[in-house]
Amino acid sequence: MQITGHITAENLMSLEAYSKFRKTHKAGVLAHRKLRTVHLGEHISVQFESELTIRYQIQEILRIEKIFEEAGIQQEIDAYALLVPDGSNWKATLLIEYPDVNERKRELARLIGVEDRMFIEVEGHVRVYAIADEDLERDNEDKTSAVHFLRFEFDAATKAAILAGAAVKLGCDHTHYPAHTQIAPEALAALAGDLK
Repeated sequence: MQITGHITAENLMSLEAYSKFRKTHKAGVLAHRKLRTVHLGEHISVQFESELTIRYQIQEILRIEKIFEEAGIQQEIDAYALLVPDGSNWKATLLIEYPDVNERKRELARLIGVEDRMFIEVEGHVRVYAIADEDLERDNEDKTSAVHFLRFEFDAATKAAILAGAAVKLGCDHTHYPAHTQIAPEALAALAGDLK
């Protein structure tokens, strides 16, 4: 899968080429995604996106829905390409996961606004709170969505600290889900690559 810095219809694979690629490279892409996933407590995970994860997502949708017309391809690019980090930020998919349907319904009602309480804390710097759901609002007065899209935008000093190897935490200070965790060194090394 060609990483170009910019996803376009011209640099995506054809359905046929992607089908061949998928057979031999799917495990590697999934390992890349797993490395970039941080679990926060039992019920929240944050998947930090990259050009590779977003290319894979777009190619999978095109494959599953058998989209080969230019307008359809562009629609998928427009929907997902904004999730590729651009050098000054990390972009992520927030997943709220409760296997039991009744518990999920109850907790999504209690967790309204959780996406705005997600933060990255770099050692020696102030917390960077997520800018959430820039494409559309995913909360209503009754519940939050189980999926949110986040952007953590870093100033030059915070970015430099990450690149220099500072410790980094992912956290949430929502009243009903206070949690934080240190981002593992191998995951942090992968994420630091998004800031170069």
